[in-house]
Amino acid sequence: MKNFAQGSNAMASYSLIFDKRVLKKDLPPIPAKDRKKILTKIDQLSLNPYPTDSIQLTGSTVRRIRQGNYRILYQVNDSSITVYVVRVGHRSVVYR
Repeated sequence: MKNFAQGSNAMASYSLIFDKRVLKKDLPPIPAKDRKKILTKIDQLSLNPYPTDSIQLTGSTVRRIRQGNYRILYQVNDSSITVYVVRVGHRSVVYR
């Protein structure tokens, strides 16, 4: 896991934690143009971890947001003020 604390709005910002798999396997094969958009979307989660376009997956604490053809799966821990990014991938394979 890698921790990325956000400092722009310390009072209301959540810390971002990436699963090791996301950094090593999920993000590298994604084209740079799409990867930049995905990372921007993830960065926005630090300010608002419950955006209107996020959906909680059935029977799970995992939430998902869309970025083009890619999906970002994450969990929010309000007590420790963290967003844990679980998976990032193309919509056809990310839920497997």
